[in-house]
Amino acid sequence: MEHGPDMIRLLPWTGSEGKPCYVIGDGTGYVSRMADDIESIQLDMADDLLGHADSLLADRKGTGAEVHFLASRLTESLREVKRVAESRGARLGAAAELDPDRNRP
Repeated sequence: MEHGPDMIRLLPWTGSEGKPCYVIGDGTGYVSRMADDIESIQLDMADDLLGHADSLLADRKGTGAEVHFLASRLTESLREVKRVAESRGARLGAAAELDPDRNRP
């Protein structure tokens, strides 16, 4: 991953009252590295949760409480994965703006 001028990055966690948190930097600092690690964990957990969902739904013996619990965890996970996608998409857009030749064939 290339690093360049300082950019604003949406972090994979929220602050008080659920407000978004950001870091400004070139992507090499401690907070950016911690955010990378947390994003990786969130994506791995989403993958594990999908496997669990496949199993529970294929079994067709899950109780309403189990399906409700699964839906709650899937909702949390989807929210986290969406935040990761937004953060990464914004950084890709910012990088493309800084390097117009990057998008040329």
